[in-house]
Amino acid sequence: MKTCVYIVDDDKQVRESLEWLLESIQLPTKLFENGQDFLDNFSAGLPGCVILDVRMPGMNGMDLHKSIKAIDEHFPVIIVTGHADVPMALRAMKEGAFDFIEKPYNDQHLLERIQVAIHQYDDLQKKQSKGQALNSLFNQLSKREEQVLSEVLQGVPNKLIAKNLCISIKTVEAHRSNLMTKLEVKTITELVRLSIEAGRCPNR
Repeated sequence: MKTCVYIVDDDKQVRESLEWLLESIQLPTKLFENGQDFLDNFSAGLPGCVILDVRMPGMNGMDLHKSIKAIDEHFPVIIVTGHADVPMALRAMKEGAFDFIEKPYNDQHLLERIQVAIHQYDDLQKKQSKGQALNSLFNQLSKREEQVLSEVLQGVPNKLIAKNLCISIKTVEAHRSNLMTKLEVKTITELVRLSIEAGRCPNR
């Protein structure tokens, strides 16, 4: 799915002006004249960001922002308004807005903030995707393999692991081999690195 900048504003001229500005740097856009139309087409994980106005008939920008965050708390929202005040800006930022920009704005500044928002969200999605993949790997482990892994990550030798878990050394070796196969690692160093990335290293 391609990155897209969603523009929500009841003013047609504003929508088209922003569309032209973004297309000047080859950023695709989708235009919406009200918040409900946008929400009908929005889902979590869409690549991009949304630019919305505060004062719109029906659902205002602040309420739309809340609705967006309820669907995807990390999706970047840039609020652009000609009727800003400090309390409103503070509220928007506290509620997770990526930025709050007053009209008239500098085109270059707006473009820079949009690009930063898109890149940060993209990086977050990649990290989340990697985290999910790591969790899937570790979730394959049996309860006993998890116990052996915990001991291994604490530097406990096989003989002591066998004693601690009341199993034979051969059984420990079998569990170690199986868990490394499931985690797709070949060395202890790789196992430790993967466990750290997945947040699975026990506290000593």
